[in-house]
Amino acid sequence: MSSKGVFADVCTRELELCGVGEGQTVAVLSAGDERLEYADAFMSAAGRLGATPYNVRLPEASAASLDGGGGVGATPLTNNRPAVETLKRADLLVDLVFMLFSKEQLEIQEAGTRILLCIEPFENLVRLFPTADQRRRVEASAKLLEKASTFRFTNRAGTDVTYQLGQYPVLMEYGFTDQPGRWDHWPAGFLLTGGADDGVNGRVVVDRGDIITIPFMRYVQDPMEFTIGSGRIQDISGGFDAEMLRDYMASFDDDKAYGVAHIGWGCNEKSRWSQLGLEKENRGLHMESMACYGNVLFSTGPNQELGGTNDTQCHIDMPMRNCSVFLDEEPVLIDGEFVIDDLKAERNSFMPAPVR
Repeated sequence: MSSKGVFADVCTRELELCGVGEGQTVAVLSAGDERLEYADAFMSAAGRLGATPYNVRLPEASAASLDGGGGVGATPLTNNRPAVETLKRADLLVDLVFMLFSKEQLEIQEAGTRILLCIEPFENLVRLFPTADQRRRVEASAKLLEKASTFRFTNRAGTDVTYQLGQYPVLMEYGFTDQPGRWDHWPAGFLLTGGADDGVNGRVVVDRGDIITIPFMRYVQDPMEFTIGSGRIQDISGGFDAEMLRDYMASFDDDKAYGVAHIGWGCNEKSRWSQLGLEKENRGLHMESMACYGNVLFSTGPNQELGGTNDTQCHIDMPMRNCSVFLDEEPVLIDGEFVIDDLKAERNSFMPAPVR
């Protein structure tokens, strides 16, 4: 872990990107003893920029927190009206708890508070620090996605699935938020949307070496095949990984757990697919895998962040490598490489070619 001064320096740079300055209020939401050094660093950074910071520290983390292997949507803010009302009055809320997919987060956003989620390890915050070019490429990607009526992706393992678009908006994550009511995640670098509730059909084969981030934080060992019809998972077949996932999803006893959620691609050229294998413990959401340059993020479960009605606590994120993406049958990615110049990033000259 960094020294307090260095951590505060990095947080200051981040809050500057978020437009924090004189006369603004910055709320830092924490729970129990989790990420107290993060809270201190953000409080110090906000003060340096002339803002008025305060820490809303709740007694303990939610029993459904991701760190505990549980679901999403239930937060320490649930039924805590005084805390929610206090956070709604802030210009910027730094979320150290993980409120995503919760009703409380949506209410705070609707009040105009911008929200920055920050739960990744400090070294990842530094290494994957957002850039103006990353934002440009995410925004360029979003313009393409907003104009499309279909999103189809394939891979050599047998994936071929089509999402009918238009029911839900496109959400961008480029690592900071400077607009009222907007949510983002530091670090990030990808975009997403959702197919129509009954408009996702085909099959998705999550191949060996792809990743299940939420909830397992592990590389897939045996291919898993998802059969999808009318926006719902109808079958999951494969080896041990498929068996484990079926059991996990069944544990929620919730029919909505089998809905197909968001879809999108990663733009963060500084992300490394191998990083998860180097970490001795699971910390945060491993956004690095989800935002990895040229990936496809296939997700199931809740879609309230897009304005949908699926509020299941069973959320699965599966970053997939070496996929091809077609918008209205026009290629965007081929085997994990962007084919549109405006979406390409400068990368290390020694970067190896994608595994075929």
